[in-house]
Amino acid sequence: MRARAALGRAYARAWERGRPRSARATPWLPPEPASRRYGLDRGVPIDRVYIERFLERHAADLRGRGVEIYEPTYLERFGACERVDVLDADPDAGRATIRGDLSALPEASFDCFVLTQTLSLVEDPVAALRDAHRALRPGGVLLATVPGISQIWPPDAFPDLWRFTAEGLRRAAAHAFAQPEVAAHGNVRAAAAFLYGLAAHELAPEDLARDDEAYPLVVTLRAVRR
Repeated sequence: MRARAALGRAYARAWERGRPRSARATPWLPPEPASRRYGLDRGVPIDRVYIERFLERHAADLRGRGVEIYEPTYLERFGACERVDVLDADPDAGRATIRGDLSALPEASFDCFVLTQTLSLVEDPVAALRDAHRALRPGGVLLATVPGISQIWPPDAFPDLWRFTAEGLRRAAAHAFAQPEVAAHGNVRAAAAFLYGLAAHELAPEDLARDDEAYPLVVTLRAVRR
């Protein structure tokens, strides 16, 4: 028994000297975020970096007649549409050309549809994706993004209902589209910084350059109506 106890103590001392640096002390994490509004009050939110990279990569899809939710920010920034519509359920929305939810979109009318960070706010994302498919002309493209790892939108704003994995979004989109293209973006450092409400400029460029599918900050979807 004494020999076993001595062996145990020797092992403990060896572990104390040689254990990985990450195991020697618990990292200190602030108890409160720097921002509860996704970092909007500090600068450009980190998730916007991934959203805008995705849209820029597929800018060639943004042609013809396009539609975007709330305001045509990305269609005007990345697209070259001949006509732009804005969908908004708010009766007082000044830039809206179509009022209502996604079911209000006219059938087979659009060549492209930009749908960013919206499916997490609708009660039935599969039905919304079917409405998006119905609204596109044959060959029309949906470019959508959804939140993965994220805080909850302030409760006084919109009802925040869902978070997505890449596989979850792929399965949801497959109810409406053939061969949806889905990808996860982000990594553990970017996700942690986003949860704490830091802005994009507070991270180094290399912190935002690498994607790790285990830590999806933003999940993207490109889908074509065949």
